[in-house]
Amino acid sequence: MDPLKETELCFPHLPNSSCRTAIGSYSASLLTYILLSSISLLTVTLNLLVIISISHFKQLHTPTNALLLSLAVSDFFIGVLMLFQIMLIDGCWFLGDVMCSLYCVLDNIIASASIGNMVLISIDRYVAICFPLHYPSKVTQKRVQFCVCVCWTCSALSNSLLLKDNLENPGKYNSCYGECVLIIDYIAGRVDLFLSFIGPVTVIIVLYMMVFFEAVSQARAMRSHIVAISPQSPVNAKKSELKAARTLGVVIVIFLICLCPYFCVTLTGQDTLLSTSSSAFVICLFYFNSCLNPVIYAFFYPWFRKSTKLIVTLEIIQPDSCEAKIT
Repeated sequence: MDPLKETELCFPHLPNSSCRTAIGSYSASLLTYILLSSISLLTVTLNLLVIISISHFKQLHTPTNALLLSLAVSDFFIGVLMLFQIMLIDGCWFLGDVMCSLYCVLDNIIASASIGNMVLISIDRYVAICFPLHYPSKVTQKRVQFCVCVCWTCSALSNSLLLKDNLENPGKYNSCYGECVLIIDYIAGRVDLFLSFIGPVTVIIVLYMMVFFEAVSQARAMRSHIVAISPQSPVNAKKSELKAARTLGVVIVIFLICLCPYFCVTLTGQDTLLSTSSSAFVICLFYFNSCLNPVIYAFFYPWFRKSTKLIVTLEIIQPDSCEAKIT
């Protein structure tokens, strides 16, 4: 075999221990970097707008928006961490073994918290639609804040325990210098798969299906009531049902499309999840969900459009801007 060329090594001055870089088309690599950097920037920007909006304007200080704020915080940090993932596209990690371990653990903690926040949002909407009369007393600001704290704490504890070996022995499983490898044993990997994917997805789908059926039931009841009052009233129950199905379907389908490939790789990857170019697509698709979350949960809300306008035009720096009427 021919000796390695310097351009093929992550660290040319360490020819015997350095990892090899992924050699490819310059234009393709440039396009990939631009695309992923744009997604990262968009993720950070959109979620930062949600964070500023809900934090600044007092009118938005509601239990539901507190959940959206927690989701935006987790997705904001995922956008930041995505910059480190971009570094791994060519198969080289330049920040050392300790930073690699910290990056992997933080990435898993924040991703788990983001998924947990989505579960809390689905629970919130389930209670709001299926039990509207009990919602104000059951879902309070303090209870929501407590649930958010529990979500983040559980994410931190569970992932720290699952990745304990990687934290205690940074670089233990690296085969060469410049590699960033995350090792999870079989049992821990299956536990993580259930806690981070199967469990949350099951809860979200079940709750949203119950919300959907309740929305359909309410639409039919309203139609019957209106028809009883005015038989000629042009109310189309089918249209209401399709609208509810479309809205909830978008949430579920996008969530599954973004997360399923990532966890399928985890499921079929036995004990090892490698952060290399071969898995870059599914990992970045997983991250892209964090870019879509503010679009799904906030961008279509009128208050978000209005608050964004106030932020962009710098009207929020005006005195008493926090008291502005947003909704």
